[in-house]
Amino acid sequence: MASTTLPTISQVTPAQKRTLIAAALGWGLDGFDVLLYSNVQIHVMTALGIHSKAIAGLPNAFMLLASGIGGVLFGFIADRIGRTKALMLSILTYSLCSLGSGFSTSIVMLIFFRFVLGLGMGGEWNTGATLVAETWPTNLRARAIAIVQSAWAWGLAAAALTAWIVLDRLHLNWRAVFFVGVLPALVTLWIRKSVPESEMWKQHRDQATTKAPFSEIFSTGLRKQTLFLLLLNVFGLFAWWGLFSWMPPYLTLPIEKGGRGLGMMNTTGLLVTLNLVGMFPGYLCYGWVADKLGRKRSLILYTLSAAALIPFYAAARTQWIILILGALVGFFGTGFFAGSGIIGSEIFPTRVRARALGFTYNGARALSCVAPYTIGWVGDKKGLSAAFLLCAIAFVLTAIMATQLPETKGKQLE
Repeated sequence: MASTTLPTISQVTPAQKRTLIAAALGWGLDGFDVLLYSNVQIHVMTALGIHSKAIAGLPNAFMLLASGIGGVLFGFIADRIGRTKALMLSILTYSLCSLGSGFSTSIVMLIFFRFVLGLGMGGEWNTGATLVAETWPTNLRARAIAIVQSAWAWGLAAAALTAWIVLDRLHLNWRAVFFVGVLPALVTLWIRKSVPESEMWKQHRDQATTKAPFSEIFSTGLRKQTLFLLLLNVFGLFAWWGLFSWMPPYLTLPIEKGGRGLGMMNTTGLLVTLNLVGMFPGYLCYGWVADKLGRKRSLILYTLSAAALIPFYAAARTQWIILILGALVGFFGTGFFAGSGIIGSEIFPTRVRARALGFTYNGARALSCVAPYTIGWVGDKKGLSAAFLLCAIAFVLTAIMATQLPETKGKQLE
């Protein structure tokens, strides 16, 4: 029997590399625009006269709600006009709405712009992940999607640094922080010129537009996978948004108001460390772990580890302990999302892949929209440390959902 030599990273084509870069840039800049609000949330609350943490959580809640709509909407767009065009449209949407957020003069106006931003945010992940899944070799797919997902950490770190530079170094107000968020729109010029369309999508174009209704993801062969992947993402995203959208104000708020009383500079340092030392390697290592242990076991390992660490993080008072535990929570509690994208891209057939990823990931975002409000509400009553324990419970439920998914390691896409 003739042996088959699997492609290596060094043998990846320039077109495949550009595809990976485009998807990673789109996702990283998505995270940048999305988390700008959390980094200026205290300033926005003061400027707009918001006194309740629950109300302050509404812009993120409506953004997550819209991301579910955007995920399904852009899934349809990606299956019909192509992955690269849908990717560009999603980036333009969230960039321009970040600019609009800077012009907000009321909480209602801010919620509107964050809602529309959520549409673009929802569309970016499934289009980018689908594009990479369809263009990269099977044996490198997990690591490629993990690299794409890891860009989110760089985006969050950039958001924290931008807020610090604009507010503390340049002494501008919070509106200028949102204005910086329009810059990702420039990436679409490069994507249009340099990133090729998925050949797999081209080959399945007629089938994708005329023979594959959205309801197929609920057919007998796919229904169980669709529902459990959706629930996995619901609980995982509730835990993530409940914890990490409130982490910047949690670290900055005075101790008497339930925070940790750290200054802007110390908070920025902690957040950058959390993202680059915790989240970033968490994503990258997940691709390697998934290739060694399998997709399902990796998901369970990461989410249970995050659940076990959160109570210790919530109880921490010393800055260096907060830094170490925060990085570990970021490693496991964020890294597992690479697994959601990997296993999701391998469960569904090409003709419905983008829509299925859009529904199971961004539909879950919509259902998890209660997280920022809920954690804020519990934070008002019991303090944010106690509220974070809900996130630990959600991670345990995420692991339980992972046990119901099939193992897809080594699966060839048709």
